[in-house]
Amino acid sequence: MAKKSRLWSRLLVVSHALPRLIFGRTKPGRPQRILIAHHLLLGDTIMLAGLFKKLRRDYPEAQIDVLVPAAWLPIFAGRPYGVRGLAYNPRVLDGQRKLISEGPYDWALVPADNRWAWIARAMGARWVSAFAGGGGGVKDWPVDEFIDWPLMPEAWGDIAGRLAPGLEPAPFTLGEWPAPPLPAHAPALPLKPYVVLHLGASSPHKLWLPERWLALADTLSAAGLTVVWSGGPNERGLAEVADPQGRFANLAGQFDVAGLWHLIAGAALLVSPDTGVAHLARLTGTPAVVLFGPGSPVVSGPGRFWQDSPFAVVWEEQIDCRNQNLLFERPLPWVRHCWRGVAECGRPRCMWEIDNQRVMRAIEQVTDIKLVGERA
Repeated sequence: MAKKSRLWSRLLVVSHALPRLIFGRTKPGRPQRILIAHHLLLGDTIMLAGLFKKLRRDYPEAQIDVLVPAAWLPIFAGRPYGVRGLAYNPRVLDGQRKLISEGPYDWALVPADNRWAWIARAMGARWVSAFAGGGGGVKDWPVDEFIDWPLMPEAWGDIAGRLAPGLEPAPFTLGEWPAPPLPAHAPALPLKPYVVLHLGASSPHKLWLPERWLALADTLSAAGLTVVWSGGPNERGLAEVADPQGRFANLAGQFDVAGLWHLIAGAALLVSPDTGVAHLARLTGTPAVVLFGPGSPVVSGPGRFWQDSPFAVVWEEQIDCRNQNLLFERPLPWVRHCWRGVAECGRPRCMWEIDNQRVMRAIEQVTDIKLVGERA
């Protein structure tokens, strides 16, 4: 049934987009309705903030909409930079119909995979800008204007801002992205001061060793801080493995993205792998220590837009197998990361070689926390 639904969704999008590939492709002068079309993970979505800010600065009167997975929609409740979030699931036929009815748009920007240019055109976009180098073919048919990727290392948030012409936006200032309401069903937040140790990630190769998590929790607890475990709905088991005696509260799976915002906002510190929650900490101004394994701290790091965020990277730089260079299916010679599966790599040295001593040093770098105990 799901495959059938996705087929009908695709046919609906194509049937609305194809006529607009022939008629009505007009470059906007002063766009009044702007669409940002994508289907990104949480962290990549948050890193579009610089693009939002730039568009709002240059087109203050425009309506700006962004497509986001429904799970991320709560953090757009306050309309950051005046941007309205529209729930998007490419598998849901009724959802596609609803989005198509939102059009037309003067200008659409596609910051990642060019396949989303099709939904932009189906929604009535008269002009579509996207990045070059995606391999061409059917995905690029709806694109009118191709923007070059940078030749030098750059963070994804700064790259995305290149889709719109003009000067870069000013760096992020705390409060620019309004906090969402705390859900009524959310559990009570921990008593301050507390730290959040977020164990989960989108890839098993981003997971740190459980015994090191527990050692870190012990050290932070000895410093007088309340420690809580965090993770996604299917990640409670990670905390149970790291802390089999249940010495620290396991809040994994108990918060949606708006609840996680408030959990992180109240924390004295977040420690996590390179995952979406680390980017939430940038919005809340929470000091974050982020463990990078297969990912790139250049691509996913603060860059210029987030340069003032209290953010420390911990990673093992000299890892030979971090040698893949595709970013959203574009080969970029300066990118160094690894997306091999478990079958190809059964021992992720990139994460396992990160020791507690380096994490503790990073914590002291971005906070006033003074840690005691053995550094091992």
